[in-house]
Amino acid sequence: MQGLLNVVTRRITQSLVAILLLAGSGAFAAGSAKIGTVIWIGYGPYYVADALDLYKKSGIKVTLQVFSDPALIPPAIEGGSVDGGMLTYDQVIGQVAKGSTQRVVSPIDYSAGGDAIVSSVDIKKVTDFKGKKVGYNPLSPSDFLLSYALKVNKMTEKDITPINMTPEAIPAAMASGSMPIGVTYEPNVSQITALEGGKKFHVVYSSKDAPGLITDVMVFKKEVIKAKPDVVKALIQGYIDGLDYMKKNPDKAAEIIGKAIGVSAAEVKDQLSGVYNMKPGEMDKVLAKGKDTTSLYVSGALISEILKAKGQITTIPKTEDTYDDSILKMVLKK
Repeated sequence: MQGLLNVVTRRITQSLVAILLLAGSGAFAAGSAKIGTVIWIGYGPYYVADALDLYKKSGIKVTLQVFSDPALIPPAIEGGSVDGGMLTYDQVIGQVAKGSTQRVVSPIDYSAGGDAIVSSVDIKKVTDFKGKKVGYNPLSPSDFLLSYALKVNKMTEKDITPINMTPEAIPAAMASGSMPIGVTYEPNVSQITALEGGKKFHVVYSSKDAPGLITDVMVFKKEVIKAKPDVVKALIQGYIDGLDYMKKNPDKAAEIIGKAIGVSAAEVKDQLSGVYNMKPGEMDKVLAKGKDTTSLYVSGALISEILKAKGQITTIPKTEDTYDDSILKMVLKK
């Protein structure tokens, strides 16, 4: 009986050793990651990477969890229900200012018209917003874009009637006639401006008027970056590979992205003109000191000023405390 137990024990031990050896050789997946996101044309490279499983070579299983409200992603990252998320930089500043360890690990894109304030055609300029209802999502990129547009036109939220509304709810509200002005992003912007043959609504102000001020970034908590560096590396590489696929296979990529965001391939190509996805050689420059708003040091200062003036933050964090480019540098050195 003892001899039989010894044989069984030895076989179990051998099996465990084999499993460990296989895991070390990469035969088993190194891990998984759940990433919070919203429907946004600028995340095209990640939609491509997800559909084609471009993370497979990294041994990481990535799952995109789509949120209808971008303001819900930072608390999801904070609470750990997602490993990381795609945010705009103003959201990161807001989180870090409150003591969060959320950090930008890589840039994704900056909006160049994809975010917009849309109104009925009788409203010609931002100063015409005075006294009118404006639908937008507080503590979101839409809120920030509106705040910036009002600021440069020497106005504040006190000059308008704010209506709390998610970006996805804006098209229906405007189509019904209950909302004359709405702040949202693609594909919602194109949906609104196409209503009634394109004769009822138009873009009054967009992120094209302030390039770099709305920058999309990949974010993880500092603790997750330390505990799961392979996951962070896989996400950065997935973006690079997805962007490369988009460049080499524009038609197929447009179909993939269209399926992900619910529009046609032709609409994808049109909407891509409203964003600028950073190329690998440009990614590190976004996190470096620069002179224009495509640098987080410059855009961050403007963003922080607006957020503090609105009472959304009480202290302005150092730019260096909002990002961790250690893994990005490793990836770009390859």
